[in-house]
Amino acid sequence: MADNLVVSNMELERLLSMKGGKGEGSYANNSQAQAIHAKSMHHLLKEALDGVQLQKPNIPFVVVDLGCSCGSNTINVVDVIIKHIIKRYEALGSEPPEFSAFFSDLPGNDFNTLFQLLPPLANYGVSMEECLSASNHRAYFAAGVPGSFYRRLFPARFIDVFHSAFSLHWLSQVPESVMDKRSSAYNKGRVFIHGASEITANAYRKQFRSDLAGFLSSRSLELKRGGSMFLVCLGRTSVDPTDQGGAGLLFGTHFQDAWDDLVQEGLISSEKRDSFNIPVYAPSLQDVKEVVESDGSFAINKLEVFKGGSPLVVNQPGDAREVGKALANTCRSVSGVLVEAHIGDKLSEELFLRVERRAASHGKELLEQLQFFHIVASLSFAQ
Repeated sequence: MADNLVVSNMELERLLSMKGGKGEGSYANNSQAQAIHAKSMHHLLKEALDGVQLQKPNIPFVVVDLGCSCGSNTINVVDVIIKHIIKRYEALGSEPPEFSAFFSDLPGNDFNTLFQLLPPLANYGVSMEECLSASNHRAYFAAGVPGSFYRRLFPARFIDVFHSAFSLHWLSQVPESVMDKRSSAYNKGRVFIHGASEITANAYRKQFRSDLAGFLSSRSLELKRGGSMFLVCLGRTSVDPTDQGGAGLLFGTHFQDAWDDLVQEGLISSEKRDSFNIPVYAPSLQDVKEVVESDGSFAINKLEVFKGGSPLVVNQPGDAREVGKALANTCRSVSGVLVEAHIGDKLSEELFLRVERRAASHGKELLEQLQFFHIVASLSFAQ
């Protein structure tokens, strides 16, 4: 049993990715809400960047986006970071250095789509002012780095700024006890922990804390002295880990009911449903604070809950069918790859059709109730 679980967890790292390509259910076409939420936090990001120690002009400035996925959001945020740092150099009357940006995600990420979205590199022979004014060009060298951010990804003291948004709530694995029928934490009848038992939720919390500890340990070796980290992930306002807030409404209501539909219609067995769990945990502020303090490498410059708003972007809020399709596409864009790997393409299509139908029948209340809160953390080395 344990061996099978280990293989399953290794498979998760290999498989997990947002839905690639540019189709209707792709992440690239269903991440507008993330773009809106990220933009609303730019002032917090720039505050963090103001604390970064600037390097000498002959030393390249290195930026990393961890959990970059495959849409334009990662390109936009790297652009914001580099332009802000350039302005800081110019304010000091200093020539900006060359910039490198690393886009990092798990190996299954659709890096091809991401690289196709990258604007061409600006001519470094022109002035930085011309570089910045050429909005269809980028002022940095770019590279992709496949791998889990819960382990080392870069050489020691190599990175000036780490950025990660909407990624750290994804766990490295579903906790083994949650998948073990003999365990009291077995998540029978559910595909997510929203509304599950306290024992099940605590297994997820323990996994989150272990993952975040690994993340911080790795970054503490890779970040330059004077560097900074700006982290955003799904969070919750409740102290109760079984109440997963917006993530709970996304994965614990119509998505859950759609799985139950497949079981009741005889399309899959209850065991097949029960062996699927979304590896997501929306932490509380206290969850994050305790792990950072326990690690001891980083000082917390800012740690707060930020209301991001709805993950659904619709043109006609009164159109229940559009709301239903938006919820189904949102679910599919972030979990579709895992669902397809578990039950196949055809049944995956059936599942998300049922998500869409169920969501459409609750369109108005979905738009009102489905709100995401984010944990925002700005960290630098402890003195």
